Amino acid sequence: MSDDLKCPQCGSEHVYQDGSLWICPECAHEWNPEAAAGDAGAEASEGVRDANGNPLSDGDSVTVIKDLKVKGSSLVVKGGTKVKNIRLVDGADGHNIACKIDGIGAMNLKSEFVKKA
Repeated sequence: MSDDLKCPQCGSEHVYQDGSLWICPECAHEWNPEAAAGDAGAEASEGVRDANGNPLSDGDSVTVIKDLKVKGSSLVVKGGTKVKNIRLVDGADGHNIACKIDGIGAMNLKSEFVKKA
């Protein structure tokens, strides 16, 4: 067992090898360290992309491409709404854009529902 190998998901040191995969008994995450090292470089170069495949960065302006219901409210973000000064975040459930929309307030969006303005 490697002392410096930790689970990439939860950070646990109690990982074990099963064939070519490493397994974390605490969160049940399985990964291949060789493949993960190659994917990390590719993922970092790709970053967050909009619905058309254009790369997004902090401070960009985007346009919502379809009507989106606001969870827990009767409000709707209409398609065509322009959102300025977005921030890219590692949010839960794929919500990787944090922004403030006029008339609604602060919220998170999925990049698959926006296009770069």
